[in-house]
Amino acid sequence: MQGEGLGVLTLSAADRAAAVAAVKTAQGVTLADDDALIAAFAETALGLAEQFVGAALILRDFALTLPAVTGWQLLPVTPVRAITGASAAGAALAVDAYDVDLDARGGGWVRLHAAPEARVTVTCRAGVAEGWSGLPAPIRQGTALLAGYLYAARDTSQPPPGAVTALWRPYRGLRLEAIHARA
Repeated sequence: MQGEGLGVLTLSAADRAAAVAAVKTAQGVTLADDDALIAAFAETALGLAEQFVGAALILRDFALTLPAVTGWQLLPVTPVRAITGASAAGAALAVDAYDVDLDARGGGWVRLHAAPEARVTVTCRAGVAEGWSGLPAPIRQGTALLAGYLYAARDTSQPPPGAVTALWRPYRGLRLEAIHARA
């Protein structure tokens, strides 16, 4: 991930197989002929779920580019489990050159002691669940439903089922950075 958004999501082989199985079960597909296509739709659907709920759903590493300023900055990904480093102009910053904090809402914060001339890249691990099976059932079901729709309705202009967002809506986070900003 760089800057805004959650970036490209690539499932592990085990998570891909579980997602494909969920979509195939929902669609009543038994043949393996379209597994690669279904997997692509599942990854797309899960990426859309992440954008909708505003959180990284599958735990993974991120490299986030931030302005090189002093003061606390909220990382544009949540929930952050660990902040693993910072660098500027390709060189790692010394651990005593910045502070990090994780808040109770899953926000990751970084504060530089001095602003380098270049932008700063902060690395972190973020995600709701370790893998597909750890996701809340409504997230999995909505993802399988959307991926199944994308698979079955490739040649139509019909909108996706409203049940998809109904399943995801309870997990949608609202980030009010101005309210939660630190002094």
